Amino acid sequence: MILPLSIPSPGIQYLQIGPLQIHFYALWILLGIVLATIWTARRIGRRGGERGAIIDFLVWSVVLGIIVARFYHVATHWGDYFGPDKNIWDVFAFWKGGIAIFGALLGGALGVLIASRITGIRWLSFADAIVPGLLLAQACGRLGNWFNHELFGGPTTLPWGLEIESSNPAFPLGLPEGTLFHPTFLYEIVWNLLGIVVLLAIERRWKPRWGKFFGMYLIWYGIGRFLIEGMRVDPSFALLGIRSNQWASLLAVVLGIVLILVQRRRHPGLETSVYLPGRSNPADAIDERTADPEKFYHVLKKD
Repeated sequence: MILPLSIPSPGIQYLQIGPLQIHFYALWILLGIVLATIWTARRIGRRGGERGAIIDFLVWSVVLGIIVARFYHVATHWGDYFGPDKNIWDVFAFWKGGIAIFGALLGGALGVLIASRITGIRWLSFADAIVPGLLLAQACGRLGNWFNHELFGGPTTLPWGLEIESSNPAFPLGLPEGTLFHPTFLYEIVWNLLGIVVLLAIERRWKPRWGKFFGMYLIWYGIGRFLIEGMRVDPSFALLGIRSNQWASLLAVVLGIVLILVQRRRHPGLETSVYLPGRSNPADAIDERTADPEKFYHVLKKD
């Protein structure tokens, strides 16, 4: 068996259906969202929450997540969208690539807070439930970067080096054609999938709740993203020689540690319900009202 000496970039980036272009980047993100939604709904349901409530969280977090993610990317890659020979309308063309994970987390967090007030499910309980699905969705999204031939690392001679055409605008100047690059999309996929295995093993053993499990996610993802981000060659805003997403990674790690320490002190016991005080699963309320047939008859008359 002959092992490949490099990873080719896909020869196709979108499907053309009449005048409509369907980018694989968008399809991979959509698949990640669907898988994360299904998995999170099951996890919420096993903890006594209403599975259908995931729709509220999905709508609010996805819409706000995409909006903030896009503008986070534009803000940290300003030169790609503004200046001579730049099309300002590309700022809104997120399907062509350029959705920042940390921006998605910020916008998604805002959406989760809004949905929490609507559904009554604590936002930190939802955050704990979404951890494995979120890592899976992020892994899917990185495959979209592969199809877009973007966000690769520096040159490498390793057998899994990524092939990038020299005509690519992101191809570093001065390097010969045929240079291979670190497939940072693959590194992050592996890191995220490994995170699912490790974090679920921790959850089965210690059952961290009250947001502590989400804090572990922030630490895991932050460490991996900091290291992988440092390999990338695409231009990005930097402060003190550290890329903006690396600063965001460090902040994620710090927030994760603080969240775990604070919640460990505030909630040392088990989480008995995913709902806010005074709120409950609507299905449970119906069960209580209809447990007694005679009471159910009076409820129907009243309703």
